[in-house]
Amino acid sequence: MKINKKVVMFAGKGGVGKTTVSCATAVHFALQGEKTLVISTDPAPSLSDIFETKIGDKEKKLAENLYALELSSGEVLRLWKQKFGDEIYEVISSFVDTEKSIVDYIGTAPGIDEEFMLYYIHELVMRKKYERIIWDSAPMGHTLRLLNLPSQFIDHLNQAVKVYMKFNIKWGKRSIFDIIDSWKKLAEEIVEFLKNETEIVAVTIPETLSTMQTERLVFELHENNMNINYIVINNVILSQAENVNARGEHKKN
Repeated sequence: MKINKKVVMFAGKGGVGKTTVSCATAVHFALQGEKTLVISTDPAPSLSDIFETKIGDKEKKLAENLYALELSSGEVLRLWKQKFGDEIYEVISSFVDTEKSIVDYIGTAPGIDEEFMLYYIHELVMRKKYERIIWDSAPMGHTLRLLNLPSQFIDHLNQAVKVYMKFNIKWGKRSIFDIIDSWKKLAEEIVEFLKNETEIVAVTIPETLSTMQTERLVFELHENNMNINYIVINNVILSQAENVNARGEHKKN
């Protein structure tokens, strides 16, 4: 594969070898002299198992030019609150009388952690700390939802503006519209980041279910104006690669 984009995201159903391919790709770029970070957003990350060393919430150097990171759900929530907690409370408290603990409750909502990971990786690219970021994504169902989140978030924000105008909410120190507008601009930046700076590589195995899910992934990405240029097929024996029944023959043996 000849990939020029800074972020390489490996996507596919669970158990097809995304993490293995992600780690191998990260090692490849590191050996080429490019400072590389491999990051997992899988709810059950296994980078530590592959590299046979404890990888946690802090970026860890594994070798020359090679770094790894596994963010726990607790750390993701902490970082999310640190970045957006005050703004979220400011918006909600302008609408209803509530305690600041509401932010913790919102942080457990489905999709919050996934959406924050998009922001987190986007920020890593913006800081230009690494020349390559290899993204070991969650199983495909999570990934498809993840890729749709920024566009859905923009739609929700547009509706939020209408609600605030309808109820003629009294503003605090700054306009709630300003906060919502900043969120909208960030979501738009992330959409462009996914389309223009992220190479999405499908990983699959030669089995019916995996093939069907890969087709679905390609279709969903196409619907969102994103394309897959590369597909990695694991569990293929080279000596049998030209035999369309290679997988079946291998199982018989």
